[in-house]
Amino acid sequence: MPEQGFQKWIITLTVILASLLELIDTTVVNVSLPQIMGNLGATLEDVGWVITAYSIANVVILPMSGWLSSRFGRRSYFTFSIVLFTISSFFCGNAANIWELVFFRFLQGIGGGALLATAQAILMETWPKEQHGMAQALFGLGVVVGPTIGPTLGGYITDHFTWPWVFYINLPLGVIAMLLTLQYIKDSKLQQRPGSVDWLGILLLVTTVGSLQFVLERGESEDWFDTNYITALTLTSIICGCLFIWHELRVESPVVNLRIMKNRSLAIGMFTTFILGFGLFGSVFIFPVFCQNLLGFSAQQTGMLMIPGGISTILMMPIVGKLLQNKTSPRLMATFGFTLFFLFTFFLSKSNMNSGEGDFYLPLILRGIGLSFLFVPLTSLALGALEPKDFAQGTGLNNMMRQLGGSFGIAIITTLLHYRQGFHRDHLVAHMDIYNPAMTSKYNDMLNGFIGKGFSMEQAQQMAAKALDGSIIRQTYMLSYLDAFWAVGIFLILSIPLIWMQRPKRVVVPVDSH
Repeated sequence: MPEQGFQKWIITLTVILASLLELIDTTVVNVSLPQIMGNLGATLEDVGWVITAYSIANVVILPMSGWLSSRFGRRSYFTFSIVLFTISSFFCGNAANIWELVFFRFLQGIGGGALLATAQAILMETWPKEQHGMAQALFGLGVVVGPTIGPTLGGYITDHFTWPWVFYINLPLGVIAMLLTLQYIKDSKLQQRPGSVDWLGILLLVTTVGSLQFVLERGESEDWFDTNYITALTLTSIICGCLFIWHELRVESPVVNLRIMKNRSLAIGMFTTFILGFGLFGSVFIFPVFCQNLLGFSAQQTGMLMIPGGISTILMMPIVGKLLQNKTSPRLMATFGFTLFFLFTFFLSKSNMNSGEGDFYLPLILRGIGLSFLFVPLTSLALGALEPKDFAQGTGLNNMMRQLGGSFGIAIITTLLHYRQGFHRDHLVAHMDIYNPAMTSKYNDMLNGFIGKGFSMEQAQQMAAKALDGSIIRQTYMLSYLDAFWAVGIFLILSIPLIWMQRPKRVVVPVDSH
């Protein structure tokens, strides 16, 4: 039975608080990595595992969360996940070396991934069917805003305190979420306790998604399939994935009920959610790197730039929820969202070396509004036609696809940047000859400038050549980032037809007799 009044809102606050813990921690640690490297004596490759371990744990646990919730009881499982996340946060901040930190980040990811899917299932049972749009809007605040404000919060904490406080800040929030859960969250009356434990399914699932996530996280830095173990893990993921699907469709009590994917809206919705993850996490990844590495913005400057977009999302989410509640077409709203997101990438693709903070506020606000018009309608399209007993499994699969979409997006964008940097550098260098008037004029201006500062002709020639090469490198990076912005935008706009293949289920609103 859906809840009413105070009970409904306190449960909503509880699950959103728990979700925010997980979602902010997805990105909050990123800006602290240089300080962690220096403090723990880790290499760049070692510290990368702080991110990788958390991501792998998240993706592994998400599809199993529905089964685990049924097996141990939703209230107990949700409470355990909060406790695991909170305790792991303490040990992350207290880590004495990099591998201790990686281990507790993995445990933190297991607790955090469980929070996400279970929280969404709780919300869908807590709110009446006709108000699911508003419930998803409130949940979406955490999903969209969490990764956006994570770098801002992490940068502030790192600049004003020390990196362990990036983890310690979770402790009071975790305790509050745990106490609220024990007081207000109830076990689901719709879930049935599964029979025997599907050990083989669990093993195949962990191997499949764990291998895939590892390949996506580490593939680009390891030159992809030029590295033997990346190739081996890719084959492992494919083979075990096929075996997992075959096994889960045959076993009586599967760890992941793939039969619910016979629901057309869920099956297509998982792909559109994947695309949303691609755009959400891909843009959060590429934009800060672009601003800091190329335009010279500080971490705090970049973080502050993200705030107007986040505020736009916060303001629009309830409006989008209300529009859905008033029967506005979710497919039309999602199309509008993808269009706004395309405009965001279009404006960024017009950037240049002189672009300043003021040039990015409008695109980021468009992104923020676009995400609000994407998350809620896409979630409603994917999950709206499910039976209540399938909410937990559906939310787990849907959230996993969003996380995988983000991982694929970051991997593809990173690879594209690497490829296009080589292409543009070769193209620019090819025009560096004495017969190119623009290049000759720029070189002579630099040469005369250094001579005017008192350097000898030989010194000035060396410095002018070095400065010219630096200019080419910056231009190479700029053109590569612009290509990446274009690629994300085109991918999203071409995905719109998928939305119209879904069939939203009509919600019958009960007549209030009072």
